[in-house]
Amino acid sequence: MTDYLDGAVIPIGFDVPVDPLRRAAHYSGEPGCIAQARSFASDFLEQLRTEWCAEIGPRADGAVLLVVSELITNADRHSKGPYVLELEGTDATVTVTVYDSSGAVPERYPRDPERVGRHGLEIVHALAESVVVERVPVGKRVCAAIPLTEA
Repeated sequence: MTDYLDGAVIPIGFDVPVDPLRRAAHYSGEPGCIAQARSFASDFLEQLRTEWCAEIGPRADGAVLLVVSELITNADRHSKGPYVLELEGTDATVTVTVYDSSGAVPERYPRDPERVGRHGLEIVHALAESVVVERVPVGKRVCAAIPLTEA
């Protein structure tokens, strides 16, 4: 919708819905992929700040990077092939999705501070407002939605 005032065009609202910012990266499992994925996610968050004017505090910033690290580490450790990281964001939420070639659904262990290792999915669930794991034709998809606003 547009209003006209003395020859000036003044936009009012949006004529079409605004799509979320989306980016994807492929990783082969070579050494350094986890650090590359974190860097990719950091660049994505900066772009979200710039293009969406998203207010992303240090806690949300750290949560997104940690979820990326945990999901990419799991894909790297448990799949026998390449994996894909997809990020989708708005000013309120970032969704981190990782596809890998393993059809094995990750197991979430009960909370146990004395257990060494196997806390990845527990961490992801603690930081995300939702976590979905599903089998797909190429393996599995793990999707975690992280809120950017402080509750």
